[in-house]
Amino acid sequence: MFAVLQFARNPLPKILVLLSAVWLAACVPAGNNGPAINTRAPVPVALLLPGGSGNSGDEVIARALRQAAEMAISDLDGVQIDLRVYNTGASPAMAAQTAVRAVDEGAKIILGPVFAEAANAVGIAVASRNVNVLSFSNNAAIAGGNVFVLGPTFENTANRLVSYAARQGKRNILVVHDATTAGEVGRRAIETAVSRSPARLAGAVAYQFSQEGVVSAVPNIATQVRSSGADALFLTADTAGALPLLAQMLPEAGVNPDSVKYIGLTRWDIPPATLSLPGVQGGWFALPDPGLNGQFQTRFQATYGEPPHPIAGLAYDGIAAIGALVKAGKPDALTRSALTQGSGFVGVNGVFRLLPDGTNERGLAVAQIRNNQVFVIDPAPRNFGGAGF
Repeated sequence: MFAVLQFARNPLPKILVLLSAVWLAACVPAGNNGPAINTRAPVPVALLLPGGSGNSGDEVIARALRQAAEMAISDLDGVQIDLRVYNTGASPAMAAQTAVRAVDEGAKIILGPVFAEAANAVGIAVASRNVNVLSFSNNAAIAGGNVFVLGPTFENTANRLVSYAARQGKRNILVVHDATTAGEVGRRAIETAVSRSPARLAGAVAYQFSQEGVVSAVPNIATQVRSSGADALFLTADTAGALPLLAQMLPEAGVNPDSVKYIGLTRWDIPPATLSLPGVQGGWFALPDPGLNGQFQTRFQATYGEPPHPIAGLAYDGIAAIGALVKAGKPDALTRSALTQGSGFVGVNGVFRLLPDGTNERGLAVAQIRNNQVFVIDPAPRNFGGAGF
């Protein structure tokens, strides 16, 4: 029943809207560098939130992001940020108009918005104004030019897990993905990660994104595992979609988790009920630095009386990065070259850095599920010279 009910509630259609195209912001010329700032005065930062859309879920996200940004500002030492909050409403066009207004009113950098299409529109709207955008999206397709994505990307997660798997001797990896835009993006990320590692791609098997599609694909997946000699199965499915069904049916079809390592491109610890699925026992997935993230969650709960939204930490990280750069006292603190400094930043999700192509690299921990519990088996690195990179 668990698998069936989760499939019925799956939120993937909204996600697919965000992954359905290669957005134009990726084509904005990389010559955009960023404005000069006066670091002796409060630096105007525009925070673009999904409020005003008429969707109650968007209002929850907006509130959590604003609260996290305010918490980050209170933690800055010797840096003054003039945070200016704007709601972007329901459409990318409105987000673009709001961004232009924010720049007209003096914003030197934009933090947000959340959804990829809106972030793309914002990037295009302010590119000619020499303003950079740190969006909360995790869609690498919109990254580039003046747009950066702060969200954890499939590419980053795949690189971390494939690298770890290869070091552990799991070097024959079969990709299992849903036949959706998101599934294809995940597949490509895994295949690219494999190509950069000592591991070998054992193949890729797709399934239609429906309960019937998963059920009918399971025998073929099991056959591919046996014929290819795969010792690892890398799944793009998430807990709100096909993962519960796959994790139940694949072991029943003879894909034994004791001999074939199950690896997840998404978080397997949310919701907690996922931890009891047979196929995830012994499996690996990646997650942010549990120590730092746990401290943030505890503090957020104590401060605001509710747990943070899963993406709230991105607002904290964005302010932390801006604050660290401004503290150096240089007028070029918010240029592309400054934002993409190799040493990166430390946020509530661990270390991270923005890359010249607009994507990001985050220090992730590798976790394993044992006896329905999560154990970190390879800690998140605390700098960009440590293990995991």
